[in-house]
Amino acid sequence: MRPQLLAALGLTVVLAVVTAGPAGASLAAQGKNEGKVSILAWPGYAEDGSTDKAYDWVAPFEKKTGCKASVKVFNTSDEAFQLFQTGQYDVGSFSGDSALRSIVNGDTAPIKLNRVKSYDDLAAFMKDQIWNSYKGKTYGVPHGWGANVLLWNEDAVTPAPTSWSVVFDKSSPYSGKITAPDNPIYIADAALYLSKTQPDLGITNPYALDKTQFDAAVALLKQQKANIGEYWDTSTKEQEAFTKASSVVGAAWEYQANLVRADRAAPPVGTTIPAEGATAWSDNWFVRSDAKHPNCAYAWINWVTSPKVQSQVAEYFGEAPANLNACKLTSDGGAHLGVPITDQSAPNNCTAYHAEDPTFYEQLSYWVTPTTKCLDGRTNVKCVAYKDWLKAWDEIKAS
Repeated sequence: MRPQLLAALGLTVVLAVVTAGPAGASLAAQGKNEGKVSILAWPGYAEDGSTDKAYDWVAPFEKKTGCKASVKVFNTSDEAFQLFQTGQYDVGSFSGDSALRSIVNGDTAPIKLNRVKSYDDLAAFMKDQIWNSYKGKTYGVPHGWGANVLLWNEDAVTPAPTSWSVVFDKSSPYSGKITAPDNPIYIADAALYLSKTQPDLGITNPYALDKTQFDAAVALLKQQKANIGEYWDTSTKEQEAFTKASSVVGAAWEYQANLVRADRAAPPVGTTIPAEGATAWSDNWFVRSDAKHPNCAYAWINWVTSPKVQSQVAEYFGEAPANLNACKLTSDGGAHLGVPITDQSAPNNCTAYHAEDPTFYEQLSYWVTPTTKCLDGRTNVKCVAYKDWLKAWDEIKAS
């Protein structure tokens, strides 16, 4: 089955499948912590005080477990996939557009659910998804989720936008100050917009695009390129652009909006999920199949999915926590990144991000690796594989 799925993913290189040796076998039995763990993480997920001294959940973990943590932060899912292949990391947090690749590539081990203390407390609607399970086995432990929102400068963009047309319309008044993520998966954002504005294309899943649908999304992004002031490849790059007002509208995470809001010299910004909907991420923690420090890896997963730490990460990053018990600990929605709580009527973090609302969760389109086998269930056509999304993205930026 694995070779067929590798082909469906469109991977043209020969990938090494790791066979778990003694280290991998030790995942089955809980033993003494090894004294260290290597963590690969999205920004904001494994804060150690180096970004802001007020935010550090790595040091308390080290003190409690005796596992000295080294943290490597990545900026894109493609970078995460490549780094995890090296075998240098014991545990990593991945979104769906890299997770399936890592699972099929043999880089991740099935999770021993009896070793994940909070697993039963994690939102049921985040479990057993295509990006964290494979062939009936669980590979990822849910961490948190959120939408890829529309971010705008409230001083420069009026009225407040309600549609993605503000970034996709070729006659947008904000030409030259529009930003977008430098990420091939952004093609799905264009496809989602087209699914509502050009329904005759028949797009029902923005990650399941046949050639005609894919070409339409690519054409839209090539048209948009003329209006793009800057693509962002790191979270702080977009934050800096909005702080300096060189960008005034574009796709973002709430994390970047929170960074801008934390800067008193920055202009006010707003975020929304536009009328056409939004793509999103649903992140999980994965253990390397040949992890050198598997016990400390599980110790980290237990720590970062515990209610207290989940509440801290969710508020810092701006997302819904997977552990719903964290909702009892999250504070006012204005407390992100040290921003003073000025409106005591603001919603609780879990309310603001719909953490306990499976209906809201299910309306978003979560990142997942596109494959030639159409993820929308169609069998009469082939869909465009991720390798071709990579090629097309290079063409879009060069257009």
